[in-house]
Amino acid sequence: MEKRIIWRGLLAGAIGGLLAFVFARIFAEPQIASAISYESGRDAAQAALDKAAGLPADMGDPDLFSRAVQANVGIGVGMVFFGMAMGALFSVAYLLCLGRTGRLQARTLSVLVAGGGLLGFYLVPFLKYPANPPAIGHEETIGQRSSLYLVMVLCSVVFLVGAVRLGQQLRGRFGNWNATLLAAAAYAVAIGVVMALLPDLGRLADNVHSYGNHATETPLPLKDPQGRIVYPGFPADVLASFRLYSVAAQVVLWSTIGLVFAPMAQRLLQPATANGPTPAGAPEPTAA
Repeated sequence: MEKRIIWRGLLAGAIGGLLAFVFARIFAEPQIASAISYESGRDAAQAALDKAAGLPADMGDPDLFSRAVQANVGIGVGMVFFGMAMGALFSVAYLLCLGRTGRLQARTLSVLVAGGGLLGFYLVPFLKYPANPPAIGHEETIGQRSSLYLVMVLCSVVFLVGAVRLGQQLRGRFGNWNATLLAAAAYAVAIGVVMALLPDLGRLADNVHSYGNHATETPLPLKDPQGRIVYPGFPADVLASFRLYSVAAQVVLWSTIGLVFAPMAQRLLQPATANGPTPAGAPEPTAA
């Protein structure tokens, strides 16, 4: 039974990753291209300032793959494998929920678990550390940024699981509605404390030392020694559009996982019988 559910989760994740890639290729890729163009122009302006100041030119590192390969094969394969990884985690969470959700139908449980995955793995961490396109972020903070984001994801998922457990424990005393509200409030308070304790990316020590004290790593206007702007700051519309489409791509991914997995789980766990369907997680004769 467990292997059959996990394989179905992998399949749903692969389909979700493919659809998310198609969406991102159409809507997010133009924003990435704009960000890369901005980065190239800013690097050229910085090189001109360095040359005027007598500083050695920064040759940079050559790209291993062309932009065409990165935008199509690279991102496509990456998103499909990411979708499969999320599908595997989804199926494990689904197995843990089976038999512990009352009389929820298998397909209903699929949609709820997918919604929890979207919330815990992406939407809540996004509130603290939103997705950024190329040209935003400094090389010296890559390790710190990755660690902070992983901490945020881990706390979000752990607190979400804890909130579900808390809601189950409070259900008998306060009823389903009030128990859900109390568990949601506990989750919001706990994750809010974590967000308040974790630093803003612009206020990391390396950033403060090199670029000043700012809330984010979004590039500010580039100025010459006389304080004149020689290259503008990062376009706000590109940043906003990229973040919007990043969220939408994740919605596509997790919605597809939940909706594709739902009928497969329904047929596997609740086959039609003379007495009608049985609740999710209940014993059924065809499952081994």
